[in-house]
Amino acid sequence: MFAELAIPVYIHQTFTYRVPESLETMVQVGVRCFVPFGTRAVTGYIVAISLTEPDLPSESIKEITTVLDAQPVIIPEVLEMTRWIADYYYAPWGEVLKASLPAGMNTSAEMKISITNSGRKHLEELNQARIERSTKWQALKTISETDELTDKDLQKEHSKARTSAIIRELEREGFIQIEHQPSEPTSKPKRQNAVKLNEAFANRTLSVDKPLTELQKRVIDYLTQAPIEPSLSELLEKVDVTAAVIRTMERRGIVEVFVREVRRDPLANISKIPVKTSDITLTPQQASALEQICGPLEKGEYSTFLLHGVTGAGKTEIYLRAMRAALEMGKSAMMLVPEISLAPVFSRRLKEQFGDEVAILHSSLSDGERVDEWKRIYNGQARVVIGTRSAVFAPLRNLGIVVVDEEHETSYKQEETPRYNGRDSAIMRALKAKAVVVLGSATPSLESYHNAQSGKYHYIRLAERIGNRPLAKVEVVDMREVFKRHGKAQVFSDELKLAVEETISKGEQTIILLNRRGFSTFLLCRSCGAAIRCRDCDVTLTFHRDVNRLICHYCNFQRGVPQLCPACNGQYIYYLGEGTEQLEAISRQLFPQANIARLDRDTTRRRGAYERTIGEFSSGTIDLLIGTQIVAKGHDFPNVTLVGVVSVDAGLGMPDFRAAERTFQILTQVAGRAGRGSSPGKVIIQSYHPEHYSLQYAKEQDYQGFYQYEINFRRMMYYPPFSVLVNIIVRHKDLTTAQAIAAEFAKQLKIVSQQDPTVKILGPAAAPLARLKTEHRLQILIKARLRTRAREILDLAVAKINPARFDMTAVNIEVDPIDLL
Repeated sequence: MFAELAIPVYIHQTFTYRVPESLETMVQVGVRCFVPFGTRAVTGYIVAISLTEPDLPSESIKEITTVLDAQPVIIPEVLEMTRWIADYYYAPWGEVLKASLPAGMNTSAEMKISITNSGRKHLEELNQARIERSTKWQALKTISETDELTDKDLQKEHSKARTSAIIRELEREGFIQIEHQPSEPTSKPKRQNAVKLNEAFANRTLSVDKPLTELQKRVIDYLTQAPIEPSLSELLEKVDVTAAVIRTMERRGIVEVFVREVRRDPLANISKIPVKTSDITLTPQQASALEQICGPLEKGEYSTFLLHGVTGAGKTEIYLRAMRAALEMGKSAMMLVPEISLAPVFSRRLKEQFGDEVAILHSSLSDGERVDEWKRIYNGQARVVIGTRSAVFAPLRNLGIVVVDEEHETSYKQEETPRYNGRDSAIMRALKAKAVVVLGSATPSLESYHNAQSGKYHYIRLAERIGNRPLAKVEVVDMREVFKRHGKAQVFSDELKLAVEETISKGEQTIILLNRRGFSTFLLCRSCGAAIRCRDCDVTLTFHRDVNRLICHYCNFQRGVPQLCPACNGQYIYYLGEGTEQLEAISRQLFPQANIARLDRDTTRRRGAYERTIGEFSSGTIDLLIGTQIVAKGHDFPNVTLVGVVSVDAGLGMPDFRAAERTFQILTQVAGRAGRGSSPGKVIIQSYHPEHYSLQYAKEQDYQGFYQYEINFRRMMYYPPFSVLVNIIVRHKDLTTAQAIAAEFAKQLKIVSQQDPTVKILGPAAAPLARLKTEHRLQILIKARLRTRAREILDLAVAKINPARFDMTAVNIEVDPIDLL
């Protein structure tokens, strides 16, 4: 028997292994194995099994060492989807399979080291000769003193690098032998002590030798009435007894203390976020949308719907009703949200609707929580999954519906290998499962809207808010005029200050958006003009006053705030640009009567901080909420009547063809937070470029107008959806090496595509972010009319590059890039 394995390494192929007879009954497609790979041992994933010997030299086929799973951990639906992702996004299949499982299930190779007879003899000779004791001698002596020693044990006495060198030397000299074995998973089941009545005592077949004390009677009464066996700690707290009382009862045979596995429930504390619980009657447009979605759902047919509804149109209620319909048909449901911050909000709604059948998956959960939730899904205990892009790999069976909320969001694209798009992967998974996909947004991506217009997706329009509430009135303030008025730059325009004061005086709430963290964007020396830059990246450092540090937002490099210019020793350091931290400080000075809070990545690092702030804002405790784009989407705050946007100019100036689209989307989304209750809403946008078309269309909240303008630009410049893009980034610590690899890659791409006028190869050129995390970055861009042709050119070019001369691990290939930075 032979097994085909995908290994999580940067190689685009699978590997054949022989299955030992002793493991033949354990080998299945979808299980993980421990196998030798070169000079090391790794975890691989079985993707196929064959009884036919492959056309390879027999001696080159290695054997599987160990099978790690009793049952396949990769179900067929997920296996098929990972194969598609690997092929479509040019990612190693093993890397995709590894990403599909919770990190807490991962195992790594562990060296089991033992001393040989030659080693013992050598050690005795060294002892007799009284030679000076080296670190190698000390390591060999440590190994000789125990039967089971691992490389990690040796690393407690020596550095990791020194340990590796010692092990190599001792093995080469024949003094030790090494056996590779899988380590324990990083996440182990959580266990606790629980208490129950002894069965004999409960059935009154056990006679008690002496009378029960009052405390013992209380314990028995509590255990008799408890619906499930309580944990020991819960019992001690509820009955107010000590552990000595329970131990005495255990010795007398009255109770039994046992160990049980408990679930780590990430949804246990989501009740902090209030939601409306009243029954909702669907509007005619909602009812029509739900009917259209349920049609193919009932027939078991694949279909993708673009649910294009204005903010406040009631898209969430349609999601919930469609998911309930799927569950009533015996199917499962999946909901993807773009941000971790939105998961608790929707989780509460789903938990209210579907109870314990809801599981949540995202990267902010602990390893143990993710493993426990994954097991519940795998075992069929949870049929509703909500999460960020990685939830697309959830082991749901009989999938009926997939909801992708805010489908336009760029955070659905994974930035590291494997670089997949969660939205598009969800569509493909639904296609394979003959399920329904609902893509929801008030501002659909141009690609999705174009697909709907061309008939690829079914288009559903929700044009009105619930209760016929009007959309918020939008005003664009020209900050050039504000500058003339005051003679210097202002963070708050007079219009925005006055509007905030009026809103607070009426007891209503305000949201202010600034999509930049920190206090000041960068520091500038007024003597020599030098900006203080990151040591490892080609960007300026951001000043964070809370911690009094300069921080790089790309690599997290930090340094203290200098008193003098590092370049010229000048003493005039100028703080330029505003972030949310400075906005909060200014707001506290301008509006001392208001209760103000800030919501960004810095304030939500601690677990539960986001939920606590959102809960306080929902309850009305907070008057003014300042934040980054985290405040712009997915929330329903009826008392918010004013939204202020301090600046969008930095986003408009990004060197990316999607800059205008992103600006329009975030402005429309944040404007949708205002006026969702009984009072009308108002939005004030500040800009030095008020005439820009994305601002003008956002002011009118005119998606169709913006689409027509932007789609003409895309057509003229040959950008998606009229072309396929493949972004190739070559990164290396040595600039000359990066340039050589990029030049060779571009040369081969141009050779294989020179006869095709529908293909354009741009570059190589320095990437907009020319250096990140100590690595220089060069960019090559493939533009093609057909996706198959772009892939064909890419494969031909890669095949022509000699890996012995050019390190291809320095090349990152991103299909359908979200940005070109």
